[in-house]
Amino acid sequence: MNPLPALPACCTPLDDHWPLPDALPDTVLLSTRFDPSLLVPDDFRRSQIEPPPSVQRSVAKRQAEFLAGRLCARAALLQLQGLDCSPAIGEDRAPVWPSGICGSITHSTGHAAAIVAQKADWRGLGMDLENLLNAERAERLAGEILTPAELKRMAAGRREQRALTVTLTFSVKESLFKALYPIVQQRFYFEHAEVLEWTDRGQVRLRLLTDLSSEWRNGSELDAQFAVKEGQLLSLVSIRA
Repeated sequence: MNPLPALPACCTPLDDHWPLPDALPDTVLLSTRFDPSLLVPDDFRRSQIEPPPSVQRSVAKRQAEFLAGRLCARAALLQLQGLDCSPAIGEDRAPVWPSGICGSITHSTGHAAAIVAQKADWRGLGMDLENLLNAERAERLAGEILTPAELKRMAAGRREQRALTVTLTFSVKESLFKALYPIVQQRFYFEHAEVLEWTDRGQVRLRLLTDLSSEWRNGSELDAQFAVKEGQLLSLVSIRA
């Protein structure tokens, strides 16, 4: 097995620390910090990562986050199954994983991560990283992200938790979409799922509010988990095989 190319200066060494409350067996999760100001034009070629035209034309921030995410994904695939490849972007904008593999890539300000597993172990994985919303922005966005029932539960809770509630709800619904879309091949949106409950320990319970397939119907419930660190919230939805 050939070693991977050296990481570019814009990325820190890959970290295999599990950042969430409950580690998933038979998965590989890797993360890195990245600094767009350290990106140089030759980094993609030297890293052997092929950026799509839309990324090539984009600003340094978008290029650095794409590169960092793909570097995590490629190293995770190599560690999981000895595959030296980087997932391309499909027509639906989702990563195209090798046959028999599921995974998820995420990034936010200065931080990227990827998780992969064999479909024999996990049918779907969805991971999302978000900067914590401030109170003013959370109040403004709540009506677009939360269902009426979620808004009612948030209003009954502690006021100082509202920004976290909105950020968490946004993130776990993004993770839910990433986990389920490859299975159902049908788009759905914030109003099509709701957070039933969540705990300070990082446990979340979700419920679908629409039919997505004969298996995933209105009322289906799933678990998620999350963690908050350094002003960012990471969430993960995992569906067992």
